[in-house]
Parts: sequence; C-alpha cells; structure tokens
Amino acid sequence: MRTASHWQDYEILDTGDGEKLERWQTARLVRPDPQIIWRTPRSPQWAAADAAYLRSREGGGHWEFRKKLPESWVIQYKGLSFRIRPTGFKHTGLFPEQAVNWDFLQSVIRSASRPVKVLNLFAYTGGATLACAAAGASVCHVDASKGMVSWARDNAALSGLENSPIRWIVDDCKKFVERELRRGNSYDIILMDPPSYGRGPGGEVWKLEEQVFDLVQLCAGALSDTPLLFLLNSYTTGLSPSVMSYVLETTVGRRFPGSAAADELGLPVTSSGLPLPCGSTAVYAFRPETLAAFRAGQALPGQTPERE
Repeated sequence: MRTASHWQDYEILDTGDGEKLERWQTARLVRPDPQIIWRTPRSPQWAAADAAYLRSREGGGHWEFRKKLPESWVIQYKGLSFRIRPTGFKHTGLFPEQAVNWDFLQSVIRSASRPVKVLNLFAYTGGATLACAAAGASVCHVDASKGMVSWARDNAALSGLENSPIRWIVDDCKKFVERELRRGNSYDIILMDPPSYGRGPGGEVWKLEEQVFDLVQLCAGALSDTPLLFLLNSYTTGLSPSVMSYVLETTVGRRFPGSAAADELGLPVTSSGLPLPCGSTAVYAFRPETLAAFRAGQALPGQTPERE
C-alpha cells in the first residue's frame, strides 16, 4: 500500500463503525466511510468533534455542527496550500491520500530535466495540478464543474502559483480530449481521477467500470512522442488495482513500450497505527527507473529542493 504519511495539517485520529474522526489542522470532523466495517471501541476524543456528517435514510445527508467553525480554512502540505470547506456531499475539497501521488509526480517531473506538459483530467480542486506546477511543469487542468475549477484557482493563489503556466478548463473531459486530438496537442504526463458515478449536464450517466477503458484508450492518443507517465486513480471498490493495471497495459501499452503497476492508497490511523484503505492508483511508466521508483515507494533522483 502507498501511504500518505507526511501530513502535518491532516490526521485520521480514529476509525470505527462506519466512520472516521479526522483532524484538519485544528478542526475535528467525523465523516462516514463504507470501508470501515470494524466496531472497535471509541476513545473519548470522538466527543470533542467539531462537526459530523450524518447520512440520511433517503440518501445524501447533512452536517451537524457541534462547535462553531469558520466557513472555510487553509491547510498546507509541503508548501502547497488548500482551502478546506465542509460541503453538502460530505467532502471537504481535498483527498489527503493523494499526497503520496503528488510527491511521486514531482519526482518524475524534476528528474526529467526538460520541459514537461501535464494533462490533469477530473482535476477537482487542483491537488495534483499544484504539485506538478510547483515542480516546474506546465499543466492543463480540466474539470466539468465551474465551481471546482474556481476552487482550484483559489488554491493556486494561496500556494503562490497564480502566475504558473496552468490552463484552467471547464469542460467535459472526454470532449476536451477529443478536441485536443483534433488540434494535435499532446502531453508528457496524463493524470485521470474520475468519479465512480455521476451525471453529465445533459443527464448522461457516468459509471467508471463501464467507461474507463474507452476513456483511457482515447487519452493514450494524447501522449507525446516521449511520454513520462500515465496515472489512473479509482475510488470504486469493484475496480481493483490489478484490473486498473490490465486496462493500462491493453490501452497505453499498445502504443508505447513500458510497463504498468498498481497499488492501494492509504492514510495512517493514529489510534491503531494501521493504514486505512482509500482507493487505488495505477501507473504506466515508460522508463524502467520510474516503474522501479513507484514499486519501491521512492522518489526518482535528480530532484530540486522542495518549496518552503
């Protein structure tokens, strides 16, 4: 498992009975997690939670604020800043487990020793976008939600990256890639973090298991002649790391020599010392050293110092 263990402003304090108790800087939030099927005893710290997201039997849910919290606040990770805001659909605007991928992407970009173009699809509030830009890449950030792209731009400004070469695109990811192919545009790194389920602006239903193969195959055509990495994330329990790896081998691997590898993502739980599974990630690497670094959970050589 690839565990994001370098956070200071975020921490999973405890888990149990379908919920996790998290610390976002100083705020303590309780959120549901369907993978937490264990019923371990709860420590007194649960009673000190500032807010909890409560599921509704009719679907959805709402936040119950037990103490006064600001509407939003900022947390940091290795010089990157992110605005956190409890939303009506339980999310806070950040997936902290992705930090392990941010670190790896930065090492790939810095070790390339050349200009790197990145395409970030389903880019959400910009965690990977900011990490890649901070490492020196030019990034095309694409998400269908205007609100999420605005949130990502705010995070870029908070991180001092507002003048970095980032293209902010509000569009359907598939349609955007189709246009990029017609324009002849290509990228050295392609990232995909698609949702498990959703609906498009016209009511179209998106189910990851049914559409991911065709989308990856389409995106493989947008890779440059000297690509560095293709990275695919999934939060769908039915899409195992080995399935994701197979998809990359039979799409990206048909165009370029290289190899795929995949693993679970996780976050450490302070109370137990065990990692909480938080989805999966798979990469297709075009250089043996990149694949070896991914499998070993290490950075590639040739990095520049981290931003303070």
